[in-house]
Amino acid sequence: MFGLHLSTQSHRLFIFVPLFIAFFWFATLLAMLLTWLISGRPKYVSQEGKVAYISDVGASFLKPLFVVSCCITGVGFVLSLVLERLLRHRGRLAPSMRKRERVLEILAILGSVIGMWGLILLSGFDTARYPTAHRLFLLIFALGVVLSVIFTVLEYRWLAQDHPDIHKLRRAYLAKAVIGSILIVLAIAFGITLYYAPDVGGVIEWIIGFGFTFYLLTFAYDLRMAKIMRQKEALDMAERNQAL
Repeated sequence: MFGLHLSTQSHRLFIFVPLFIAFFWFATLLAMLLTWLISGRPKYVSQEGKVAYISDVGASFLKPLFVVSCCITGVGFVLSLVLERLLRHRGRLAPSMRKRERVLEILAILGSVIGMWGLILLSGFDTARYPTAHRLFLLIFALGVVLSVIFTVLEYRWLAQDHPDIHKLRRAYLAKAVIGSILIVLAIAFGITLYYAPDVGGVIEWIIGFGFTFYLLTFAYDLRMAKIMRQKEALDMAERNQAL
């Protein structure tokens, strides 16, 4: 029944998932940043340099908002990947032609699950009260997301080669590759500056946080292709009926 529902459901419902997650994540970060700026850039208890980290603001009175946002974003990130996997299986998206794409899909989902738990736990174990645990879960979140990005980009590279007629698939691959590469480079820079240049690290972290929004939006573009495949199926069915 669930598979049948995916086959007939409008693509708009699928697109709503990553759109809502991206909007909620972006709005949360914007609210946190504006709160810090409008308050006169106060120095939080856990803050080391002049620039407050996302975690510093998230450990303040805005912690409930931060925790809720991390939970929604983490779960939504995994759900977006799972939706893609199910829609490919049901023929609503360009199907995986080889075993390697299916393996990469599963690995990308596993990476997102690791990232989800890292994000949820780092929000609960805030940097003010649990600094060691917070940094550990931050590392787990970053590792999970990086792995998921790498496997997803590789998957789309092969999908774009297997379906050269679907130009939107190649655009999706390029968008993921560019945004993902930038985020990975920034994550490496953040890991270095976190210990040697805290203020620079704080700026980079905010850039990564807002940049992650754009990566989430690429899934909305991916899921929009479910409309194209559905229209193609309808056209093929009409041609078969005419032939009969």
